[in-house]
Amino acid sequence: MKLQRLFSVTCLTLAVTFAGFSGPASAQGANVLQVATDATFPPMEFTENGARTGFDIDIMNALAKAMGKTVQWTDIDFKGLIPGLIAHRFDAAISAIYITDDRAKVVDFTDPYYAGGLVALVKTDSPIKALTDLNGKKVSVQVGTKSVNFLRDNYPQVQRVEVEKNQEMFDLVGIGRADAAVTGKPAAYQLARTRGGFRVISQQLTTEQYGVAVRKDEPELKGALNSALARIKADGTYAAIVHKWFGADAQ
Repeated sequence: MKLQRLFSVTCLTLAVTFAGFSGPASAQGANVLQVATDATFPPMEFTENGARTGFDIDIMNALAKAMGKTVQWTDIDFKGLIPGLIAHRFDAAISAIYITDDRAKVVDFTDPYYAGGLVALVKTDSPIKALTDLNGKKVSVQVGTKSVNFLRDNYPQVQRVEVEKNQEMFDLVGIGRADAAVTGKPAAYQLARTRGGFRVISQQLTTEQYGVAVRKDEPELKGALNSALARIKADGTYAAIVHKWFGADAQ
């Protein structure tokens, strides 16, 4: 799945590629929050019947409402989220982004809004039963995500198959060109529930937190988002969104 997703400090240089865009998104309207996402990662963010939907979408809309704002969305590939944020293309990014030390060097994060982690997804009839069985196998991962560096550092015998889109990871497993996919827990369980023919190895590779990314020069926005998160947790809105999207898998 999309996050489990890792950018190095070099994203600072990548941000230069966005320099041609207009000034700070926040200047476009005091009551509008400009937010970017990569809507290809169900159930966190995806499109259905032409509309953007998902857990992260509902969370951000609820946060904005608690702040007295509305959201104007920007769709962008995951690898462009942090460079685009640094370049002031938008005010915030929410897209199942794991809070990591490397990312925290270049952007700030809100308080965590959900716990996820990396898991391995395989076909139902796969002989892979445990994480140690991944060694020597072909494992698909999405570029720009934490999965890439995690496998490189912890499972050096794995043959990584790096793809641009989240769905490509799953498709490669489905047609047998990869033995497994390493992605975020919500997306893996969503696929296993809805597509059939897949299962998730019960042991997680990591357990991590998702956060909303903001620029380091926007401490007020970070504080406002954290206050809004506390409010939607206190009034039951957050619990209702969690139940809507994850149900029994919420814990």
